[in-house]
Amino acid sequence: ADLLLILTDTAGLYTADPHRNSDACLISQVERIDSEIERLAADIPSGLGTGGMITKIEAAKLATASGVTVVIADGREPGIILRLAAGEALGTRFLPATSKLESRKRWMLSGLSTKGKLVVDSGAAVALKKQKRSLLAAGIRQVEGDFQRGDIVNIYDSEGSRLGCGITNYSSADISIIKGVHSRKIATLLGYDYGSEVMHRNNLVVL
Repeated sequence: ADLLLILTDTAGLYTADPHRNSDACLISQVERIDSEIERLAADIPSGLGTGGMITKIEAAKLATASGVTVVIADGREPGIILRLAAGEALGTRFLPATSKLESRKRWMLSGLSTKGKLVVDSGAAVALKKQKRSLLAAGIRQVEGDFQRGDIVNIYDSEGSRLGCGITNYSSADISIIKGVHSRKIATLLGYDYGSEVMHRNNLVVL
């Protein structure tokens, strides 16, 4: 998702409870959800949903940490969803704390979803780290673990240092057959191919 809309019964996050304080001002944009923003939210109840404004701020904090823009706005405003989707400045907009790409990279590097390991030769290591290339079958020397096409797999050099990880286009069984060979031989060896790269550069995170 690129945009999360949280609709409530107020125009957004205020400097105080607008139902009780006529001097309360709408905060149009929040660059970072810090303790001050959380304090403001804790003081403001909400008539729609449960938990008041603070629960909405907690949801916004999770979303912005994943690279998603969040808008808290008045759900009673006519055409609110289409107007916000069109970019109209309504409610309080919370900017992403990180880019979606950075968030994706952190998730991949966390190791929580990795399924196996590939060991590459020195030429492939240089191509990945210095030349920002895709990982080809020719540079793979060893396959460890049982994984499928689309899984996240760690990449190591021949000395045991982790180079990064990536989403594999081939299963561990496939790579065991095609490792060390030129990409043009993949279809001949497997009877099919999913492209010349075992891991495309766009799906790689190199340390």
